[in-house]
Formats: sequence, structure tokens, C-alpha cells
Amino acid sequence: MIQDDALKTACSINATRLLESIQTLARFGARDDGGVDRPALSTIDIEARRHLVERAIALGCTVRTDACANLFFRREGLQDLPPVMTGSHIDTQPTGGKLDGCYGVLAGFECLAALNDANIRTRRPFEVVAWTNEEGTRFQPGAMGSSAFVDPALLQHYGQAKDSNGITLAATLAAHRDAFPAIKTRAVQENAHAFVELHIEQGPLLELADIPLGVVTGIQGVRWYAVHCKGAAAHAGTTPMHARHDAMTLAVAVRAEISALAHQLGGDDTRITFGRWTVLPNSINTIASDVTFTVDFRHPDASVLDAFDTRLSACIERHAATREALFTHPPVVFAPSVIRRVAEACNALSSPLMNITSGAFHDAMYLAKHCPAAMLFVPSRGGISHNPLEATDDDHLVLGTRALAHCLVQLCNEAP
Repeated sequence: MIQDDALKTACSINATRLLESIQTLARFGARDDGGVDRPALSTIDIEARRHLVERAIALGCTVRTDACANLFFRREGLQDLPPVMTGSHIDTQPTGGKLDGCYGVLAGFECLAALNDANIRTRRPFEVVAWTNEEGTRFQPGAMGSSAFVDPALLQHYGQAKDSNGITLAATLAAHRDAFPAIKTRAVQENAHAFVELHIEQGPLLELADIPLGVVTGIQGVRWYAVHCKGAAAHAGTTPMHARHDAMTLAVAVRAEISALAHQLGGDDTRITFGRWTVLPNSINTIASDVTFTVDFRHPDASVLDAFDTRLSACIERHAATREALFTHPPVVFAPSVIRRVAEACNALSSPLMNITSGAFHDAMYLAKHCPAAMLFVPSRGGISHNPLEATDDDHLVLGTRALAHCLVQLCNEAP
């Protein structure tokens, strides 16, 4: 019976309704180039949230929020048990697309609608969640909502974060409460039964393999550093090469050594990026006196990350440079019990699947500390994301939602 309900719900996913919901949400913050710019807790984001609240109520759900303005859309179960949760986020990059984060939330809504259409009641409650400020473009760090949900003590620090206009997160949270005075605060509950996040891959692996669904087994760990190289400013035309103390020359040498050691340690799984450079005095005819660049190193193996830390420290010391640790997070391994349910859903729909490790951060990274969690990916056309050209084939969006629905019903009907 449970298997029948899961398949019936999956078959009740309405492709037209799902795809129209994606286009509708994309109108909030729509850009002329087809992309979306919807900063977290901005006026346009609150309007988008109001749209979701109204839709959830129309579907018969209750709506709750919490101290970090996360929104929880709940369909009650037959028993008062820990809920099964799905969702993602609806804030975007400044030049974002229609799908990143939003697809996971809207697929969750489509599952709610499909359950209604199929007239199915699940044993456990089912909640769709829209997490706050996942992208981290308006307030840093990212994934504030999901991390504060798991560790509420973080919110005291997060509240002081300011955007480029000097507005604090605390002020926007207050504005959110004022915008939704009728929404009650979600009671602090025991851990959820499970969390599943459906997301576009944001990379090329599924498309290159011509496989429509990816079962995400974990998320790479990361190290972020700022490396500072010191030199001495001098005239570009009068200072002989042998007499220079050029911070840029030093920085380029250090960067090359860091890249080499990262590839040596991490092999094919290495992801190393030197994304931000600051050069002083930044003049065309003055030798650089100070250069700072960032290092983003990711790998699924914690021992490789630790070895990178040690080797990086030795490299920095050898070149008389300095470093600052900006952010660190260990690799995340998702729960085998939930991974199995995701794979079962793919198999029930006769879909080829591929095990994959996420190279990007997602809210599920933090939810994995709260309850058994896993993720499901659909292909990104051309591997493009954080870009107005971000796209996924309609058939893949629908198939991913069907697999999500099947997985969620199975989880919602698991015994205590």
C-alpha cells in the first residue's frame, strides 16, 4: 500500500502546473536578460514569500516561521510524528537564474498538490521549507536560515551582519515579522524524521553522462583562505628588476605552488580556485607593494583537506607571506537510509541514476546535522548556474519532482 501511494503520488505530479509555478516565481525580481535578482529578505523577496504563503494556504497547509524567517509549509499527517521535510531557498544571485534553490521549493509545493490530487494521507506530517539567505550575496555567510535552524545560537551573531547599504539582518528579520503578522512561530520540535533537497546540479556531470537523475551521497569539504604577500612600491621605469621587491611576482609564485600541491594531494577530485585579488597601489606604473588573493580548496576527503592545511602553512612560511583562515567546513556524508529511499524512487520510475558528490554548498549540508538527509540532482544544461542562462530540460524537472514525490511518501509512511 505504501509503495502504491508513493507511485500514485509520483504519477499525480502535474507537469504544466510545476513548470508554470517556476515561471510565476521568476517574475519576482525578473531581469531583462531572463534571469532573476531577488536578494534575501528584500521587498521583492517578501512579495515572493507572500505568493508562496497564499498558495500554501490554498493547498490546505498551515504556515509557520522561525527566528531566522525560514518558512515552513506543513501538511498534517495521520499521526503526530516528526515530519519529513523538503525544500531549498528562493533568494538568488544578483545575476541568477530561475531554478537555483527555487526548483527545490516549488517541487515541494507540487508534491503537496499531487498528494491532494491523489487524495493520499501520509502517516507523518510533510513540510516544505524555504530557507533564508542561502546564497549569502546580501548577508554573509550563506545558508544562514538552515544553519540557524540547526544551531539557533548562531542567530545572535548573524543578526549583526550588514548588507552593502548598512542594513542589518536583524532589521530585515523585524521587517519580515511586520510583513507577516498572522504567521505564527514554529514551535521548537525534536529532530525531523528526514530531509531531502531536490536541486539542479549546477555542474556538467549528469549531462555529460546523459543521466537524468543524480543521487547525492555527500558534499565536498572546503577551506577558504586569504593569502597576503608583502613587497615595496617603487617606480616601474627606474627600478632594476634585480632590485625590486614585487608583491605581485611573489603572489604569482605562491599561487602556482599552492595549485600544484592541491592537485598533488587531491588528484581528480581537487577543486582549487583563486577567485579574488586585491593589488596595491594598483597603478600601471608602480610596482605592487601588497597583494592579497583568496584560496578556495574543496575535496570530499577530510584527510586531504587536513594535509592541504599543513602543506599550505609550510608554503606560506617559506615565502614569508601570511594567511588568514576565512571559512572551513568538513565533508558531509549523507544518511544511507535516505540515500536508499532516493535511489528506490529513481528505480521505481525506471530512471537511470548516478551517484554524485556535490561540489557546491546546499542547505542539506546543515540539515544533515539535524536529521537523516540526502539530495537529488537533475542535470544543468551546459553545467551553467548562477547565470541568467541557467536551464534544465522540462522533462528532467518533471522527472526529478516525480522522484522526489515517491521518495517523500515512502519516508512519510515509515514507522516510528
